[in-house]
Amino acid sequence: MSAIAELAEDRVVEGVYAVARKRRLRTRGGAPYLALELVDPSGRIEGRVWQDVDLLDTRFAEGDAVRVLGRVERFRDRLQLEVRSVEPAPDADAVELAPRLHRDADELEGFLDFLVDEIRHDGLRAAVDAVLGDATLRRRLRELPAAPGGHHGYAGGLLEHTVGAATLCRETAQLHPRLRGDLLLAAALLHDVGRTLELGRAPTFAPTPEGRLLGHVHLGVRLIEERAGHLAADARAELLHAIASHHDARAAQTAEASVLYHANQLDAVAATRPVPDR
Repeated sequence: MSAIAELAEDRVVEGVYAVARKRRLRTRGGAPYLALELVDPSGRIEGRVWQDVDLLDTRFAEGDAVRVLGRVERFRDRLQLEVRSVEPAPDADAVELAPRLHRDADELEGFLDFLVDEIRHDGLRAAVDAVLGDATLRRRLRELPAAPGGHHGYAGGLLEHTVGAATLCRETAQLHPRLRGDLLLAAALLHDVGRTLELGRAPTFAPTPEGRLLGHVHLGVRLIEERAGHLAADARAELLHAIASHHDARAAQTAEASVLYHANQLDAVAATRPVPDR
């Protein structure tokens, strides 16, 4: 079987993959075709079904595990799989076929706990504990991506990105003592918790009904409001503001909110921007 990371141009391959995306489209000439995104633990690749579309379309759905026979081609400088045959793979678990982080999740979670312990403000620490102390939420940090199809776009990417952004914020607060470090660290640790309500299971990570309509920022703010009612009103407003504006630099009205925005961007760029081969 061929792992996606090992695929090379002009190779005929057979492998078992999960269908992360499936769309039925038409060529400019009006002929139907299937546009797929296929994934396995090593990576992802676009796939196209050009022949026997009506027949093959009925054999599988988005989110299924499938056995694929095809040929690897290059299209616009990216590898693409021309799918010639596809059938269900009932013995494979599509969830286990989703791409996942290469770092040790237990180690990352241990460092997450270390960062939580760094918060000295009683109210902010209690607010963070009320959210991150939820066993279901913690499990979903390990199961979900930070941004499907974007940075840290693999199972466990949400945990990895949370630790990365929070670490950047902690170090920035140490370099600049004028910042309110506890506020900044608490906001960083909670800034993407809305993803745990926005996204569904692997391999598609499709938005939930609420996630599609409200998005992770709104869902995260609502979750924190529900669990941080004991936090003083001014501290709660500062915390929620930083989280609500972490994708909008112009909306950030405090230094801590602005630093969180840039830490979030920096961790995303560092994880995705191509680097030259060594």
